[in-house]
Amino acid sequence: MTGFLHNRWAQLAAGIVCMVMISSLQHGWTLFVHPINAKYEWGRAAIQIAFTIFILSETWLVPFEGWFVDKFGPLPVALAGGALVAIAWSLNSVADSLPLLYLGAALGGIGAGCVYGTCIGNALKWFPDRRGLATGLTVAGYGIGSALTIVPIHRTIDHHGYEAAFLWFGLGQGALVCLAALALRKPEAATLAIPERLPHALHDHRPGEVLRSPLFWVLFVMSLLVTAAGLTFTANLAGIARSFGVADVPVSMLGLTLPALTFALTFDRVTNGIARPLCGWLSDYIGRENTMFFAFTMGALSILAFARWGDEPVMFVLLVSLVFFAWGEVASLFPATCTDYFGSGYATTNAGMLHTAKGFAAMLVPLSDTLVRATGDWQIVFALAVGANAVAALLGIAVLRPMRAAWLRRE
Repeated sequence: MTGFLHNRWAQLAAGIVCMVMISSLQHGWTLFVHPINAKYEWGRAAIQIAFTIFILSETWLVPFEGWFVDKFGPLPVALAGGALVAIAWSLNSVADSLPLLYLGAALGGIGAGCVYGTCIGNALKWFPDRRGLATGLTVAGYGIGSALTIVPIHRTIDHHGYEAAFLWFGLGQGALVCLAALALRKPEAATLAIPERLPHALHDHRPGEVLRSPLFWVLFVMSLLVTAAGLTFTANLAGIARSFGVADVPVSMLGLTLPALTFALTFDRVTNGIARPLCGWLSDYIGRENTMFFAFTMGALSILAFARWGDEPVMFVLLVSLVFFAWGEVASLFPATCTDYFGSGYATTNAGMLHTAKGFAAMLVPLSDTLVRATGDWQIVFALAVGANAVAALLGIAVLRPMRAAWLRRE
């Protein structure tokens, strides 16, 4: 059993299971907004603050959680995360005030951050030769995992109420995280060489050094731009579907017939999950920056197409799936790139610092409601998302790549 637990593929599998079990906390949230508002009439904007709190607490504490992982190993941090996941959604199931809903969001974010940072850092350390692929497979669990639960959660909400969905899925997901976490171990030493085709740091940079590097802040800005666009779609997809008048329109594809919103929520999780290992694997061979340029350009074009044709039910499903495919690689490329540049010794902490860009991006999500109310539709939000992806694509190829070459030459 000990030998099995020190097999890196077993470690990867355990991390993926943990990520699958926390995926609905973010990706399933949009299903709860309408029924919560229907019951309490707090207003969508007030309820969406819970989503922002979740993202902030999930991301901003990851560097500190990462420090514990780097020092003590992944097991205790992941176990704490599983327990918090169960507590958070259980609290959401009985929350009858906004403060209680926000508290549940904060606890859920801390728990998800513990699991997310732990599993990413573990993958980076166990697979120095395949960082893009290993990180991509790990975060694919976070992206595609919710595809397994979107339909059951939706049906539970319809038949038993959103409170039952919070309670049942919260307890189940938290318990499974704790079980999978029992298998997590850190590698005793880096035993595999990094291929020459992958530019990489020759020594490990401490978090303080990383924060002083302009290279880190270019990565941070790029992550902020693309993640803000992606989170806006994640948090508001149900609202966009209702404004387009397609939310409940049946769509038949692939032998299935589902309402357009449900179909999109399921299908986009699959495409988002596929993009993560695919782009991670691709970046191991053609380079991180080249892959970023390709993906972010696709993101800009897919959102542009969605703004034009997304009000047709079938196109809504297909184009949402393309949008989520294009930004799915963010979760795999940025941690792998950060570790390439700054070494694996403090990989969990350093990748965690970069991950805080997601928290800042989440602060921009509520602005979409303000813009929609001011303009009467989603077009200005879509235009800003297109611009964010285009700027990130240009930064990756024109700024980040030459800066990286200069940084690694100085080592």
